[in-house]
Amino acid sequence: MKKNYTSLLSALLITGIIAFIFYRMMPSESSKENVPLSEFSTVRALKHIKTISKEPHYVGSSYHQNVVSYLDTELKKLGLETEIQKSAVLSKWNNLVETQNIITRIKGSDSSKALLLLTHYDSAPHSKSYGASDDANGLAVILEGIRTFLHNNSPNKNDIIIVFSDAEELGLNGAYAFASEHPWAKNVGLVLNFEARGTKGPSMMLAETNGGNANLIKGFAEANPDYTLSNSLMYSIYKMLPNDTDLTAFRETADIPGFNFAFIDDHFDYHTVQDNFENFTPESLEHQATYLMPLLTHFSNADLRNLKTNEDHIYFSIPFGFIHYPFSWNLPLLIVAYVLFFGVVILGLGKHVLDFKDVLKGFIPLFGSLLISGIVVFFGWKMIQSLYPEYQDMLHGFTYNGHSYILAFVFISIAICFWIYSKFVNSKTTVSFFVAPLFFWLIINIVVIVYLEGASFFIVPAYFGIFSLGKFVYNNKSNLLLNIALSIPMLVILVPFIQLFPIGLGLKMLTGSALFVVFVFSLLIPVFGAFSNKKVWGWLFFVLAFAFLIKAHFTSGFEKGKAKPNSLLYIADANSHKYYWATYDKVLDPWTKKYLGESPKSGDNLNKNTVSSKYNSGFSYAAEAPRKNISEPTFTFLRDTIIGNYRSVTLQINPNRNMNRMDVFADEKLKFHNMKANGIIAINQKGSFYKRKDSRLLNYYPIDNKPLTLSFQISKEADLEMEVMISAFDLLENSMFSIPNRPDEFIPMPFVLNDAIVVKKKIFKAKPIEKQNLDSENYEVIKDSIIIKKDSLEAN
Repeated sequence: MKKNYTSLLSALLITGIIAFIFYRMMPSESSKENVPLSEFSTVRALKHIKTISKEPHYVGSSYHQNVVSYLDTELKKLGLETEIQKSAVLSKWNNLVETQNIITRIKGSDSSKALLLLTHYDSAPHSKSYGASDDANGLAVILEGIRTFLHNNSPNKNDIIIVFSDAEELGLNGAYAFASEHPWAKNVGLVLNFEARGTKGPSMMLAETNGGNANLIKGFAEANPDYTLSNSLMYSIYKMLPNDTDLTAFRETADIPGFNFAFIDDHFDYHTVQDNFENFTPESLEHQATYLMPLLTHFSNADLRNLKTNEDHIYFSIPFGFIHYPFSWNLPLLIVAYVLFFGVVILGLGKHVLDFKDVLKGFIPLFGSLLISGIVVFFGWKMIQSLYPEYQDMLHGFTYNGHSYILAFVFISIAICFWIYSKFVNSKTTVSFFVAPLFFWLIINIVVIVYLEGASFFIVPAYFGIFSLGKFVYNNKSNLLLNIALSIPMLVILVPFIQLFPIGLGLKMLTGSALFVVFVFSLLIPVFGAFSNKKVWGWLFFVLAFAFLIKAHFTSGFEKGKAKPNSLLYIADANSHKYYWATYDKVLDPWTKKYLGESPKSGDNLNKNTVSSKYNSGFSYAAEAPRKNISEPTFTFLRDTIIGNYRSVTLQINPNRNMNRMDVFADEKLKFHNMKANGIIAINQKGSFYKRKDSRLLNYYPIDNKPLTLSFQISKEADLEMEVMISAFDLLENSMFSIPNRPDEFIPMPFVLNDAIVVKKKIFKAKPIEKQNLDSENYEVIKDSIIIKKDSLEAN
């Protein structure tokens, strides 16, 4: 009975420690309205979010200019002089858009380098997001933070530049415009960028630089913000993902380092109409402010000239602090850990405190737990996806009941560990069985230091595990409370990843979480190994897992606020004179079936020369649609001249209708040189060759429906064949269609072209040839050397 109470007490202590770790990740409540003007108020900041996110404000939308006026006015209310930087940028993703950056500057007393506060004000276009979190949150944090700073007459040695950038969602265009064109950019020494990739959760810090991060991290530690959540592994993973922020433009274009701050929970709201004021979490904004205010105070007075260095630091946060040390320590720390480990093991074997056979047997439950947990969770999630196929249409990869699935599979993994270890470990063999997971963790640290050096702080739990093992070897006694205390660093460092991996990378990472659970459990063998009735504990956690699976089932449906994403487009192919309804949805619903029918055909034939997403989404289904009288684009050749070995072409494309987006495609084999779009050269253009990844030549987001003029050179021997796609986001509003609004349980699917009327048209202009050599059955001369293929290609 005493052992049962001891086990229960140990479990409660471990649970309490984990709960405290998560509690300290972010503020538990936000500041109230009665906060004095000398302090940051989340309530005051929320008023900005409510106004900015009143309507979707993507580039080209009617409310976009309202937001520009609002931000300009709010900055002027603070006594600041503003500037609207207007520019046009063809980004590295070949996106062309005119931008309007809202800029102001607070002069410092003795500035050599300036501190830049950065965030963007446009919302995501295709799903017509309200942009409350992404990124009215950043605007509100900076507006209220600067108001507080100025109210207190806070001293600032350095100039403070504020940039509210435009067109971030289209390709960081506004940030590239400021970083590459504005004269103030050369004065910037450091950027603080505020972002969001969800509507909830703690804000995480990522240091971003072209060189070493040591001086950045030292400065961050000196500023000493509260509730820090960060580690050097996060940025290592971030660099591997197809994600960029405005800060990327400053790092790439002007070699300016900085910090990103973003919260990512409730990721399912990201870039959707559910990113609205009602779903925004004030505590997340409060957390952003706990970064801004101390960093603003510190870096507005710090020397920003010496932030660049070749030295890197490992860093990670703990509940009441921030730890960092040089990369140069990684190998010595690893070597010392191995020396201590083998020294303790050899001593333990010599004293017969450790049993060699049991040490070897320790690998059986460890690898068994890893293998079985990994298999169960991997195929378990696959089975859930097959049972709930509608999850496929949540491109974020994180479902509304995702936290229930995380807990369910975490508890299943713990149950598996208890069941397997119950067959091998008892109070007498616990220490010998602890050697295997400790050694395996040290092996992992070798892999980490070679391939993922930012995660080298994983060596810290190993040290405390070695201390725990050494304590037992030294006096042949196990102290449960001491073992729990020595496990705290491991819990602090490893447990958050169990949750953060599937939140940040999608539920496909549940298997990774399961493996982390096994690592944590195995490193807690000095605690759990002494538990009596391990099988009973396994069944307890299995019941908990089953309970959360049941909860996930009963919350798997869709409703207002937790709606299913779906998509619908009308596509007019002016080449073949065919018309289609199309969708990206894997599972059709009653709203989309009205147009696609009960048995729609595959949409694969529409996936050539179309808009994809970062998730490589293509059309899943298509159905014939009625013909509508939609204007087609016209093409005007302003120039087509042979110069040396090249054809020099200037082509104007007029949409002849309202549009939000124009995409131009050309065969990947056709090489373009000296490309200009409306007179603009690509931001990363080097030499004459125009770089592109696929058939997409560029996409253009027009203001006031301006036509697109392209000038370029191709080989004089090449025929010019292109396809243009004109898109307007007005399918539901267009009087020609009378499509009803979605029911409350559905929302426009994000990341894809949606709710759009699309017209596709090709143009073919042959290389200069003798007219008499043409095959008159297949080609027709329109005028001079403008030639079309009769079967499918048209030119105007």
